[in-house]
Amino acid sequence: MYTIVKKERLNPTVTKMVVLAPKVAKKAKAGQFIILRVHENGERIPLTIADYDRVNGTVTIIYQIVGKTTMLLNQLKEQESILDFVGPLGKPSNIEGLKNVCVIGGGVGCAIAYPTAKALHEQGSNVTVISGFRNKDLVILQKEFEQVSDHSYLVSDDGSTGKKGLVTDVLKELIEQGSQFDEVIAIGPLIMMKFVCQMTKQYNIKTTVSMNPIMIDGTGMCGGCRLSVGGKTCFACVDGPDFDGNLVDFDEAISRGATYKDFEQKEREATCNLLQKEA
Repeated sequence: MYTIVKKERLNPTVTKMVVLAPKVAKKAKAGQFIILRVHENGERIPLTIADYDRVNGTVTIIYQIVGKTTMLLNQLKEQESILDFVGPLGKPSNIEGLKNVCVIGGGVGCAIAYPTAKALHEQGSNVTVISGFRNKDLVILQKEFEQVSDHSYLVSDDGSTGKKGLVTDVLKELIEQGSQFDEVIAIGPLIMMKFVCQMTKQYNIKTTVSMNPIMIDGTGMCGGCRLSVGGKTCFACVDGPDFDGNLVDFDEAISRGATYKDFEQKEREATCNLLQKEA
């Protein structure tokens, strides 16, 4: 059992949990993830390691309340426990030797972008962060990004906070103003990562994307995170989750991501009804 040390609501649909998991914290690195199970009969879901504290033995996860398991997870309170919390899994982000990097996070993907930006900052890299959200009410981790970056830009679709527009708008401006990035690291919705890669390809900038959004089982057994990279079949959970963005077939990944949309909606509705009856 893994005790929830701290629980914090970051916005109406996103929650941060700090979980006591010393063995995971001891080996965790940016880019990796854990698999948890809320209760004995629950499903296993992968969640990115948003932060870790080796001294206190804690691991931080940030999740969006979108499905059955995240809804059940969000019912747990501080000092209650999660049944299973396994990791770290996946390959760590390869950031060694990078000197000037732009890290782009979109929505809840910022929870994955943050540990990468932090690791880059700690190794002495010059870090530029661009974080994008639909509106001001959905912003997360802005203060944290400012602490681990040399330059931080906030973007919102509706202009209610930061600059109105898309993360690609800011990226293009920076490049055209003379910023020279060794690499761009983009993490967020598939469609966002697709357009970031289309832009960086024009400027011949190496771009890494995290394919966490398509992971399900986390061990390569289910095949749910299968994707085409440079014409080859890969699995996000065991071969990644980081990949060369200019080689990823995003159209295929987006299409496959909608396969279980109707089923997931029914599960959400059933869980909502159950929780309302128990309340």
